[in-house]
Amino acid sequence: MNTQREQLIQTWITSVLGSDQFETHFLAGDASFRRYARIKLNNKTFMLMDAPPEKEDCGPFVTIDEFFDKNGVRVPHIIAKDLELGFLLLEDFGDVLLSTLLNEQTVDAYYAQSFKQLIQLQAIDGTNHFPNYSYEKLISEMELLTDWMLPSLHIQPTAEESALIKRSFAILANAALAQPQVIVHRDFHSRNLMKIEGETDLGVIDFQDAVIGADTYDLISITRDAYVQWNAERVYTWFKTFYDLLPESSKQDRDFEQFKKDADMMAIQRHIKILGIFVRLFERDGKSGYLKDLPRVMWYLLEESKLYVELQPFMQFIQAKVMPKFEAKYGRYEVAA
Repeated sequence: MNTQREQLIQTWITSVLGSDQFETHFLAGDASFRRYARIKLNNKTFMLMDAPPEKEDCGPFVTIDEFFDKNGVRVPHIIAKDLELGFLLLEDFGDVLLSTLLNEQTVDAYYAQSFKQLIQLQAIDGTNHFPNYSYEKLISEMELLTDWMLPSLHIQPTAEESALIKRSFAILANAALAQPQVIVHRDFHSRNLMKIEGETDLGVIDFQDAVIGADTYDLISITRDAYVQWNAERVYTWFKTFYDLLPESSKQDRDFEQFKKDADMMAIQRHIKILGIFVRLFERDGKSGYLKDLPRVMWYLLEESKLYVELQPFMQFIQAKVMPKFEAKYGRYEVAA
């Protein structure tokens, strides 16, 4: 523990809160150089984000947080900041992640609430505030499958298969770009939404990768969460709930069947990317925690692509060449009855 850094924190918080009678509790960290601590003074708590500037730039986080806050998105208010030192004092949302509250009885109401908040987010004009989720970006994400997952299974596609993969990725990227383009959180799932005591609105965290992209992306993140699984029929019911909330301009020349296809295509793009990411987290970063979720993501991909004839050649390649090695190495997803 860097005692000099601790000393800096102590001094800074004292000056911000005008008291040195506070308690500091550091929270268990994640992958980054950022740390979080809960600061308690009298009966009030705050969240400290400690991001050493030479390791982490919290500028983008601050810019997006302030933009969202100003536009009514329920993100943590920034109480104080010192970007040169790499300190932020934030509103404390508590510890209750939405993922811990979801079950067969509660999920409909919580998801309806999250959809309402998504529609509000999408109504904000984000032009010039966020980068575009470009064709190149969509393709490079799917290439994580060919760069990481296929090599991990010792699969070397033939020239013909490589061309097929390329064409299929192009179909998916174009499908995403043909949809209405709005602000996309990019990680809008049950571990990044929080139940705030005494509030109906869910707290939104981990939004620093926001972009302008397809209006189905965040819907997919939450309803086809890589960590939680719901019955397919129920998911389509949620799609309908969301579709009904969309502004008229987003439904022009786009009946519910088309919207459903848009959402499926976006989901398939995302599953392909996630398969690559989870393998990369293991192969490159030594993190094995995500491997257990791989079979579920692969199952989603196989299921959701069934309806779309333009993806069949690619899926035949996956079934014939990838699945035997995939199941041997990563296991098989057993569907809950």
